[in-house]
Amino acid sequence: MMDIINALMSGFATALTPMNLLWALLGCIIGTAVGVLPGLGPAVVVAMLLPITTKVEVTGSMIFFAGIYYGAMYGGSTTSILMNTPGESGSMITAMEGNKMAKSGRAGAALATSAIGSFVAGTIATIVVTLAAPVIAEYAVKLGPPEYFLLMVLAFCTVSSVLGASALRGITALFIGLAIGLVGMDQISGQPRYTGGVPEFLDGIEIVLVAVGLFAVAEALYLALYQGKETDTQNAMSKVHMTAQEWKRSWPAWLRGTAIGIPFGTIPAGGSEIPTFLSYATERKMSKHPEEFGTKGAIEGVAGPEAANNAAITATLIPLLTLGIPTSNTTAILLGAFQNYGLQPGPQLFTSSATLVWALIASLYIGNVMLLILNLPLVGLWVKLLKIPKAYLYAGILIFSTVGVYGMRQSAFDLVLLWGIGLLGLLMRRFDFPTAPVVVGMILGPLAEAQMRNALAIGEGKWTVFVERPGSLFLLSVIVAVLVLPRILKKRAS
Repeated sequence: MMDIINALMSGFATALTPMNLLWALLGCIIGTAVGVLPGLGPAVVVAMLLPITTKVEVTGSMIFFAGIYYGAMYGGSTTSILMNTPGESGSMITAMEGNKMAKSGRAGAALATSAIGSFVAGTIATIVVTLAAPVIAEYAVKLGPPEYFLLMVLAFCTVSSVLGASALRGITALFIGLAIGLVGMDQISGQPRYTGGVPEFLDGIEIVLVAVGLFAVAEALYLALYQGKETDTQNAMSKVHMTAQEWKRSWPAWLRGTAIGIPFGTIPAGGSEIPTFLSYATERKMSKHPEEFGTKGAIEGVAGPEAANNAAITATLIPLLTLGIPTSNTTAILLGAFQNYGLQPGPQLFTSSATLVWALIASLYIGNVMLLILNLPLVGLWVKLLKIPKAYLYAGILIFSTVGVYGMRQSAFDLVLLWGIGLLGLLMRRFDFPTAPVVVGMILGPLAEAQMRNALAIGEGKWTVFVERPGSLFLLSVIVAVLVLPRILKKRAS
């Protein structure tokens, strides 16, 4: 325990340097703005800003991206409450009760319980990350190639089946990512694979380029082509406070929401939508004021889901840092950011890059305080962002993405590839194919291939190596359960 506290203190020493504090503040400001603007999620913006990893020192860069990630969760509640316009998917439930509270003249209380609930949940979840991540990393070091390969197969199964409108669409997107990951030089034989004789493909396809194309370019094109005109804005109130009774009703909902959100963040269960729905259902059942739900707005219906949302988002850092497995769109992009610096998240990260990991964890505590300060007094300012004409916003994203990718290698070929991938992303978005499995497949595919080859080498070419070890046999049974159980339950329900 003392080792964890000492490591965290050294993390604070790094995170509290003026430059890293500035990166944290900048990330929180951009993240809040991203959350406020409908249609722009943190994954889009982190992908768009990935090219800065070629210029910025690794610790500052990761603190900045983390600030954008959890900052977006705070910002999404503001427009959900005031205008019934969720800035991101995790705030959909907040809009249901929060907007009704705003219409009945209690917008201040809704905004206060949302911001304070996010702070409480984010802080508790960060404490869980602080205590759990080193322990998980310690045990994960003992995993061998068979276990790592099956762990990645588990990630493929869960991400492809959960993050799409259908399992088939998710698997198709995953195979696109796996195919992209195979392009380049074979890791063991050194032979070129799937390059088509194009020299630029020998080094493989840049993860940054794919992420920017699939998320930023595709999203901007999709919104410009298929979304409607700007939403009318209304004047937001500026005073944010709660009465003693509202405090009394909020704090149990915050704790329940946090307890629901944290476990969902640590598993690939489709982001923060499921825990927010579960939290809302729980509050509705447990509330002493059920008549307020769906009519004038119940404060528990805002407090619980917002806490669940932020707890889930913070907890996604546990599998990312300890196992190198992303459980959401944005953590998939963050995994690419780590790899841009030549770092592979996983158990070794806690020993090889301890300063970075603990500075990142310390920055979560700092960022939560910054976001509370930014969100409570500056509500009116954030809502004014909605007055930016969408045409300018989309054009800015496309220009920034193009310049950022060109700046990496000054290659015209990269730009052609960027826009080709952007058009692929547009088609995927249009026909409801998830994009996260593409990034997960591209990043984890080559790693899974290497671990599979190592495992077969250990087993002298026998595939039975995956059932001979207790750890790999357990993971194999989990994979079968993930693939089979949902279908059995669905058939029984029908």
